[in-house]
Amino acid sequence: MRGDDTQQSAMFSYLMPEQRVPEGHPLRPILTMVDRALDQIDGALEKMYAAGGRPSIAPEKLLRALLLQMLYSVRSERMLMEQMQYNLLFRWFVGLHMDDQVWDVTVFTKNRDRLLEGSIAAQFFEAVLAQAQAKRLLSDEHFTVDGTLLEAWAGDKSFQKKQDPPKTGTGSRGETLLNDTHGSTTDPDARKYRKSRGAAFKLVHMGHVLSENQNGLAVGVRVTVANPKAERETALDLLRAVAGGHRKTVGGDKGFDERDFVAGARALGVTPHVSPHTRRPSHVDARTTRHPGFAVSQRKRKRIEEIFGWIKSIALLRKVRHRGRARVGWMFTMAAAAYNLVRMRTLRVAAV
Repeated sequence: MRGDDTQQSAMFSYLMPEQRVPEGHPLRPILTMVDRALDQIDGALEKMYAAGGRPSIAPEKLLRALLLQMLYSVRSERMLMEQMQYNLLFRWFVGLHMDDQVWDVTVFTKNRDRLLEGSIAAQFFEAVLAQAQAKRLLSDEHFTVDGTLLEAWAGDKSFQKKQDPPKTGTGSRGETLLNDTHGSTTDPDARKYRKSRGAAFKLVHMGHVLSENQNGLAVGVRVTVANPKAERETALDLLRAVAGGHRKTVGGDKGFDERDFVAGARALGVTPHVSPHTRRPSHVDARTTRHPGFAVSQRKRKRIEEIFGWIKSIALLRKVRHRGRARVGWMFTMAAAAYNLVRMRTLRVAAV
C-alpha cells in the first residue's frame, strides 16, 4: 500500500541532538578531547570575563564553533551561523539545544575578537598536546621543522611607498630593500616574499611548525615576518622548548643547511638532520649523514607537509581571513590544534 505524502510537521520532538548523532561518528571522539582540553583552560577563560554584567556567548561554544569552521571548511562566520540554524550535528557539537537561537553573525564576531586578543589558542593547543603526551603518541627524541607562506588578507594595490622609510635597510650591510621602503596599508605586518626563485612575490606571513616524527603531530607553532633568517631563528626558538635531557634530532630541508641553524641546533643538544646543499659546501658532513637515523629523518620530515596541507586546504588558511600577525598566529595555532585532534582521532581508530 502506498503511503501518504504528508507535509504536516510534528509539533513536538522528544529526541535530543545527542540521539541524532551516530555512535560511530568521527566527531564524537574529537568532542571528547575538545571538552577535556576546555576543562584544562577553564581558569584562563574565567579571567577574560567580568564577574557581573550581561552574559556573553560562552567561550567554550565559541571555540567549538571555530573548530567546526576549520574541520568542515566553512569559509565564513556568516555561513557557519547559517548552517547552525538547520544542521543538528553542528548544534550538538557546539552545545546548542534544539530551540536555542543561533547568534547573529556580528555578535559572534565581536565575542570571537575577545578570544583573539588573548593566548587562549596557545593554551588550548598545549592542552590538546598534553592529551597526546598522556596517550604516548609523541616522540621526545626526533623532530622535524619547516615553514610555509600564508597569503595575507591584503591586495597588491595596498603595497604603497612609506612616508618615512628607514635610512638603514634590512639587507646585507644595511642595504635598503623593497619591504623597507614599501608596506601594505591594509595589513602592515605582511611582507612581499617568495620562497622559491620561480614563484611570484606575494604579501604573506610565514607560519612555522615543529612536528614530532612518531605520529606526525605538531608540537610547536609560530607565525612571524616572512624572510629566510626568520625561518631559521624561529626553528631554533621552537627547538628550545623541547631541548634538554638526552640527545635529539631535527629534520629539515636544504633551507636549514646554514651555519647559524646548524651551530645553533648543536648548541641545544639537537643533531641537525637537514638535507645537505649540493651547489655549495654543506655545513652537514659525513659524521651526521653516515648514520641510518639520518635517512629515517629525511623520510619522516616530509610528513610535516601533511600538516601544512591540512591547515591550508581544510582549515582554509591558504589565504588568511584576519589582519595582523597576532591574529593570524592565533588562527594558525588553533588550526594546528584542530589538525592534532583529527590526527589523534585517526590514531585511536587505527589502534582499535
